Amino acid sequence: MDRREFWLNRLDEVNPKLKNVMGLVDLQQDSSYLGDLTKKRTIASLPFAGRYRIVDFALSSMVNSGIRNVGVLLPEKSRSILDHIRSGKDWDLARHHKGLCYLPPAPADNGRKEGDLKNYYANLDFIESNSEEYVLLARADCIYNMDFNPIMRFHENTRADVTIVVSPAAHDDMARGIVVKMAENGLVEDITVKPDIKKGEMRALGVYIARKDCFCSGVRRAYEHGGTDFRVDLVLEAFKNRTIFAYEHRGFSRRICSMLAYYETNMAMLQPDIWKEMFMREGHPIFTKVKDMAPVQYKEGSNVTNTLVANGCEIYGTVENSVLFRGVKIAPGAVVRDSIIMQNGFIQDNARTNCVVCDKNVVVSAGKVLEGAKTYPVFVGKNVRI
Repeated sequence: MDRREFWLNRLDEVNPKLKNVMGLVDLQQDSSYLGDLTKKRTIASLPFAGRYRIVDFALSSMVNSGIRNVGVLLPEKSRSILDHIRSGKDWDLARHHKGLCYLPPAPADNGRKEGDLKNYYANLDFIESNSEEYVLLARADCIYNMDFNPIMRFHENTRADVTIVVSPAAHDDMARGIVVKMAENGLVEDITVKPDIKKGEMRALGVYIARKDCFCSGVRRAYEHGGTDFRVDLVLEAFKNRTIFAYEHRGFSRRICSMLAYYETNMAMLQPDIWKEMFMREGHPIFTKVKDMAPVQYKEGSNVTNTLVANGCEIYGTVENSVLFRGVKIAPGAVVRDSIIMQNGFIQDNARTNCVVCDKNVVVSAGKVLEGAKTYPVFVGKNVRI
């Protein structure tokens, strides 16, 4: 038995509370506000920090907290996420009992307005057939490394019907989301769904805890009375006649709500204190799909500073304050600054990028210059040659 397997088995003993909680990971977010970055993929499958995907953070937080039964609500564009998660083995969820279960999206209903609530409703049989007493729902569009055990204790101690995990918005969030006002003890005094969230407002991170019977009855009632939106037709309606508490997550968290948020959150990983919190916490690793590739090759004449470099990269030129994914090649004389170069990117001789996000398999030809700004990075789509 290797150390990882020993530790994961040990989690079953040290986190007995969470054995009574089933996890739901919702991958069906609206990705239109990220433009071409999510044209052919969901937010959850966006590459992040050199070797991860955004879904890794919700899944890993559940597994590290002791949750062993996880349902993944698939989006319509699910090929990339299925290829990434596969059997769930990399998260110790490929089990004979419980483990990982894929939940398909509900079929389109031409006579009804689209919304995410129907997907919960279509999968109520899965939720109700499991033995766990509580449901922990996490939307996979946020970056965090969270221990759900204190949140579960808070939920039980307050006797809340629903607990929402919140955090002050680190930047203006142009995507729709929940904002709450709460008392000192966490009791939610006001709650609203806003089309845009301002920096500093207490916004929801998409993590909710409720008793299974409360969750299922709420979904059933909301959907059968014409509801379509989980946040509007269930959470806001629940506020009228149920007790809702908010738990403030004080660690690092960012919502991927725009191209700028995606860029800035990747750049934040270059700060050592944030990197340690996210990826070096004892007992709270972030798991991802394992890919065996050769180590990074720093060739003669290369100059690399303050950069995340994944395995398989080959660097001859200069790289500063950037994120390089697997298999990237930086040719002699090339200069990459404040940029994100995704898998198998190739920056050719004497080319320069500054504040640029290159999707997979992008080639920047010799001598070309791409210049963006930290507040407005340039994006280059998948398989494009500049």
